[in-house]
Amino acid sequence: MTSTNPLPDPVLRRPDPTPGTGGLVDRHGRVATDLRVSLTDRCNLRCTYCMPPEGLDWLPKVEVLTDEELVRLVRIGVEHLGIREVRFTGGEPLLRPGLVGIVAAATALRPRPEVSLTTNAIGLARVAPALAAAGLDRINCSLDTVDRARFKQLTHRDRLDDVLAGLAAAQRAGLTPVKVNAVLLRGMNEADAVPLLDFCLEHGYELRFIEQMPLDAHHAWTRGEMVTAEDILERLSAAHTLTPDTEERGSAPAERWLVDGGPATVGVIASVTRSFCGSCDRTRLTADGQVRNCLFAREESDLRTALRDGATDAEIADRWRIATLGKLPGHGIDDPSFLQPTRPMSAIGG
Repeated sequence: MTSTNPLPDPVLRRPDPTPGTGGLVDRHGRVATDLRVSLTDRCNLRCTYCMPPEGLDWLPKVEVLTDEELVRLVRIGVEHLGIREVRFTGGEPLLRPGLVGIVAAATALRPRPEVSLTTNAIGLARVAPALAAAGLDRINCSLDTVDRARFKQLTHRDRLDDVLAGLAAAQRAGLTPVKVNAVLLRGMNEADAVPLLDFCLEHGYELRFIEQMPLDAHHAWTRGEMVTAEDILERLSAAHTLTPDTEERGSAPAERWLVDGGPATVGVIASVTRSFCGSCDRTRLTADGQVRNCLFAREESDLRTALRDGATDAEIADRWRIATLGKLPGHGIDDPSFLQPTRPMSAIGG
């Protein structure tokens, strides 16, 4: 049943869509203004919660959107559908050869969206200045431990130094605030919670812990083995005083706490145990041109075929609007009938 009362989401804080066009509105009153764009499903790490050590079968090149196709879809989102934030993700987006040009094209759009990047930071030390010059606003980096041996165990690669160099380069380039995203796995890196926070406090990075989600390629995730938000906060509170941040959260996924009175904060994204679906303002575009309304969606809407068949901008925008109408009220992880999506996180985009 369609709710008669709009949910508390960014539509209350955004300008209304241009009359006669309409933005990405679902049947539950939510408006998508944040676009997550996967540039590739490939990655140079093998994080245990994402993919097996041997990797996956990557998308054939012919199925992946070209730079021009991808930029066109982003432009349609901004100019026709009210997108105000664009985040490029992967796989690992730094593996996309045309990344700098794609960022420059996105930041040249009007109205100008906020443009960010989620990366594992390998190679970022080299490209951070070019990304800043292209107009990139900020960086999110994935880092689950600052212990070298544990990093290698988690990722099957000995690349911690490259990641740390990338973080520092992003900060020097002004891609701030540099945010660090960490996932804790039971029996593996739980003990890294406090060292990660101390590391980020020392370097001026913003740390956010993310509950492990059922998006691994080998479908090994179980609710009972997950390190929860409460587990994380309990560990952090043993070493630091945490007080709730009173700043308005809005549609932001992270609950934030002041660390030792502030101003530094730490966030926890409790996607599983404290879901925030009611204020979701996101739409997702995969590297092969499929619209996804949710990380956990089992259905997608194809824009690539229409794009390559000569559809106009208006026709593609209408397809995107129709796709958005089917967005479910929540991800349903707690429902006994929940099924993990076929695509793993690396093929969806964070």
